Amino acid sequence: MQWRSGKEVRSLFIDFWVSKGSRHFPSFSLIPDDPSLLFTIAGMVPFKPYYLGIQKPEAPRAVTSQKCVRTNDIDNVGRTARHHTFFEMLGNFAWGDYFKKESITWGWEFLTEVIGLEPDRMSVTIYEDDDEAYDAWHKLVGIPDQRIFRFGKDDNFWFMGNQGPCGPCSEIMYDQGPEFSCGRPECAVGCDCDRYLEIWNHVFTQFDLQKDGTLVPLPKKNIDTGMGLERLTSIVQRVRTDFETDLFMPMIERACAMGGIHYGYSPKTDLAVRVIADHVRSVAFMIADGILPSNDGRGYVLRRLLRRAARFGRLLGVDRPFLLDFLPDVIGLMGDPYRELIDNRLTVEQIIDVEEKRFGRTLEQGTDLLDGEVARLRGAGRTELPGDVAFVLYDTYGFPLELTMEIADENGFTVDKAGFDREMTAQKERARASSKQKRSALAGDVYSELNERLGDTLFMGYEGAESSGSVAAIVVDGEEADSLEEGMEGEIILDSTAFYGEKGGQVGDTGTIASAGGKAEVTETVIRCRGLVVHKVKVLSGSLAVGDPVQSCVNDERRRAIRRNHTATHLLHEALGRVLGGHVRQSGSLVGESGLRFDFTHFEAMSKEQLLAVETEVNARILENSGLTVEESDMEHAREMGAKALFEEK
Repeated sequence: MQWRSGKEVRSLFIDFWVSKGSRHFPSFSLIPDDPSLLFTIAGMVPFKPYYLGIQKPEAPRAVTSQKCVRTNDIDNVGRTARHHTFFEMLGNFAWGDYFKKESITWGWEFLTEVIGLEPDRMSVTIYEDDDEAYDAWHKLVGIPDQRIFRFGKDDNFWFMGNQGPCGPCSEIMYDQGPEFSCGRPECAVGCDCDRYLEIWNHVFTQFDLQKDGTLVPLPKKNIDTGMGLERLTSIVQRVRTDFETDLFMPMIERACAMGGIHYGYSPKTDLAVRVIADHVRSVAFMIADGILPSNDGRGYVLRRLLRRAARFGRLLGVDRPFLLDFLPDVIGLMGDPYRELIDNRLTVEQIIDVEEKRFGRTLEQGTDLLDGEVARLRGAGRTELPGDVAFVLYDTYGFPLELTMEIADENGFTVDKAGFDREMTAQKERARASSKQKRSALAGDVYSELNERLGDTLFMGYEGAESSGSVAAIVVDGEEADSLEEGMEGEIILDSTAFYGEKGGQVGDTGTIASAGGKAEVTETVIRCRGLVVHKVKVLSGSLAVGDPVQSCVNDERRRAIRRNHTATHLLHEALGRVLGGHVRQSGSLVGESGLRFDFTHFEAMSKEQLLAVETEVNARILENSGLTVEESDMEHAREMGAKALFEEK
C-alpha cells in the first residue's frame, strides 16, 4: 500500500465516486439546517430532507467530504487514538438509485484497488438477517464466510429516530495486527480495541419505521455511507493513531516545540499536545463558519474548546497567548479545499486573540481563588482540597483537574478526586437531562408537498414591479384549498411572481394580486421549502381560484425604500471594515422600508470617533451617487472579483 497524504486520500475518494456518476457537493456548513442539532455531526445531515422524503434530491447520487463537529466525548479527545471534536466524514449517498450491490462492490473497489488495502486483512459485519448484503459480500466480492459476521439491531441497524427511514448497515473492518490488540483471548471482530478497526459503514435505508414498531418497505431505497478521513489516513500512513498522520503532526510538532518536549515520551504531555492540535482545528473552522463565542449554544462550545486548548498549553508551560501560532498550520493543511479558512482569516485571528487574552485573565482569577482556599485550609490544619472547590475551578475558571492537583501538590496538598468526580457526574446528568436530542423538526408539510409538485417559483422581480402569472395553489390554515372568497385570508402560490420573499434579512414585498374576477392585498411574502414563494393575502373583492390568470403588482415605493436600506448595509459593511479592520464580517441583518439593523463581528464597543468615521464614510459614498453595474456570475468568478461570500450564500 502506497503512503498518501490526507489531502490525497480525500481527493481520491471524491474522484472515485464522481467516476461512478456521483455529483460532488463541497462540504456544507458546520451549522446545520436542522434545529434539533447544534452542529453538522455526520455527512448525511445536510441530506436529511432527502431521506425523510420532504425534498427532492438535486442529483440521484452524491459524494462529499463533510466537515463535522462532535463534542459528546470531549474528555476522551487526546486520550484515545480516534476521538476528535472536528473531523471529516467521507460519504457517498444515493436516493432511489443504486443500492446494496453497487455500494458494496464499489466500496470494495475503492479500498482495495484505489487505496490499496490488503483484501485478506478486511472483514465485514452485516445485520443478522440481511442475506442480500451477505450475497453481495460473499458471492460478488468474494469474502469468505468466516470473515462475514452477523450482528443484531444494536450493532448493525440504523435508525433516524423513533419513526421514519431506517435500515440495516454493513461495516468494513480492517485488521491492524496483533500489536493493536487488547490481548484478551476472545479478541475478535466486534471487540472495542483497535485491532479490528471499523473504517466504513454502509447504511441501507430501505424501511419506514412505524409508530407501532413495524417496518414498511420504502418505495425508494437509499444509500448512506460514512468513513472518517482521519481514520482511513492513519491506516494508509501506517501509524498507531489519527494524531500521528500528516493531518495533525504539524500542529503537534509546533506544540512540542513550544513546550520544549518530545512527542511520545510522556502520556501527560502527549495528551496536552493532542488536545491542542484537535481543538485548534475545531476553533478555526467554527469561527470561519460564522460561530462566535457566547455563553450558550454553539458559541459556548466554541468558547469551551478554545479555553480548553489554552489550558493545556499552560500545562506545557506556555504562559502566553499562543493559539494564533497554529493558524498557519491549519490553513496550510486545510485551506484547500476549505477556502473559508482563507477568506475569513482576519475574523478567525481577531476572535482567537481576544478570547484567549480574556481567558488568561480568568485563569489569573482562578489562581487567586485557589491560593486563597489553600491558605484558609492550611490555617484550619487541613491538607486536602475539597472536590467541590476543585470542580468550581474546573467548571467556572476552566482549570483542568490535573492543573489543580499540580498546584495543590506544590503546596503540600492533595485533592478530593472522588468528590470532584461526584460533582462531574452530577453535572453530566443535569446536562443529559436538559440536552436530550430533540426529535427532528424536519418534517413534510403542505409546502414541501407543493414544492415537490410545482418546483420553485419563478421570480420576475428583477425585471420590474409587475408580472403576469397564474395561481398555482392556495393554502388555508395549512391545507390546500381551491379558492379564496372576499374577506377571506390565506396564502397564494403563483407559478411566477414579481414579489420578493423574505430572506437574507430583507423583509418581503407587499402589494396586490388581481384576476378578472377578484383582487387580493398581499400583506407579506415569505419563502417556504427552498424556492417556493408564498404570498399571504386578504381578498379585497370577488374571488381568486387555482388556475386563474393574475397580475402581481408590488408596492414599488416601499420596495425602493427597502432597496436603499439594503444597499446601505453593504456600504456600512465596507465602511466598518475600513475603520475597524478587515476582520469585520456580517453576522446578521434586518432590512426594512424604514431602517436597517446590521450585526457584525467585533469584540469591543465602538468609540464615538469610530462611529463618526463610519457614518462619514457611508454618507460620502451615498453623496457620490456613483453608477451601479449589475452582473450575475457564478460563485467562483464573483470571489475572484472580490465579492464577500457570507454564511451559506450560493
